[in-house]
Amino acid sequence: MRLGVNIDHVATIREARKTFEPSPLFAALIAQQAGADQITLHLREDRRHIQDRDLELIKSSVHIPINLEMAPTEEMRDIALKLVPHRVTLVPERREEITTEGGLDVVKLSSYLKEFIRPIREADIEVSLFVEPEEEQIEVSKEVGANAVELHTGRYANLYNEHDMEGAMRELQRLARAGSVAKLLGLRVYAGHGLTYWNVSMLVEHLKDVVEELNVGHSIVSNALIWGMERAVKEFLKLIGR
Repeated sequence: MRLGVNIDHVATIREARKTFEPSPLFAALIAQQAGADQITLHLREDRRHIQDRDLELIKSSVHIPINLEMAPTEEMRDIALKLVPHRVTLVPERREEITTEGGLDVVKLSSYLKEFIRPIREADIEVSLFVEPEEEQIEVSKEVGANAVELHTGRYANLYNEHDMEGAMRELQRLARAGSVAKLLGLRVYAGHGLTYWNVSMLVEHLKDVVEELNVGHSIVSNALIWGMERAVKEFLKLIGR
């Protein structure tokens, strides 16, 4: 199972003082050296953490794939087409939220997304949609032209963190069913949101046959403050069997 390291919250710390450190670029380079398979970063419309310059520097400096999370807006598509990351992951975005709170409603946005995705695919950029583990959302993701889906694991993470293991197991079963549907449709299957050093092992155990990649940010960056980024990435890799 691959690991994408999301470095957004390195920039969150920097932006708290509007200064030049810590550097998301340095974090990305260390994560790469430690064995990360991908660097994930979310360029938000309000630029609350990652800035355009961060994206440019990281794209030109790391040699592992770049996964650009972004809202499906014309501005963001223009940026993606200019920089050509390995992958674009389309996510919902609301200004008042602290972090992404749920999956993209692909069913509701299907007509818009079909046209929005086309030029990205034509630029040979992989398109992934961040979705709830619901069969209809996954089926329509295929219809609008996505290459992959990233399953929202936030509900599982919350149930696990609340020590509701029965609920967490039911959610894992839901995620597994959704992943199986996606694979049958020919979509690549990724997962992420709320995953930590404590709750990831159970998820990996039950989803390793359907999910090929996890994207993890807050927990790795948080522990990097204590251990350093290199150890934080290596410790997470161990937990996912690497």
